[in-house]
Amino acid sequence: MNGNLRRGIALLAFVATQAAAAAFHEGRTAPALEARLFDGQPFSLGKQAGKVVIVNFWATWCAPCRAEMPALDAYYRKHRDEGLVVLAVSMDEAKDEAKARRIMEAFAFPAAMGRDSDIKGYMRIWRLPLTFVVDRAGILRKKDWYGDPGLGEALLEQAVTPLLRAR
Repeated sequence: MNGNLRRGIALLAFVATQAAAAAFHEGRTAPALEARLFDGQPFSLGKQAGKVVIVNFWATWCAPCRAEMPALDAYYRKHRDEGLVVLAVSMDEAKDEAKARRIMEAFAFPAAMGRDSDIKGYMRIWRLPLTFVVDRAGILRKKDWYGDPGLGEALLEQAVTPLLRAR
């Protein structure tokens, strides 16, 4: 491959990455997300129209991730009949999948492994935990969201419940 062709390909890749990053903002359509859940079922964010979706990226080795999971679970159990969907995406390595599956047995919401998911639209997941919230119309309402010291039920009630109430 000659130098001009390589530079052209690199430029196209850069432009595509910049375009994806520019489109990834709160108030715009949420990026696509496809996953194979731990139970083998497919998950598609695009098929969740009419529901509020919380996508939580986590890992077994991440203490803050593990600390906020019970609050996510309690919030999900309380609001799932109102059209709430929660998806946990484990960013663990393949060797830790069994551990991630064991941990998720305690929670009512589904999970998938990041490597079994198409999450390219969410750019580089560079810190954990990370949570994204998508409204009933498929609009990204919270991006790169995390609580300090972590997401709790009160924060979820404040930020997500109004989206559930909106019709």
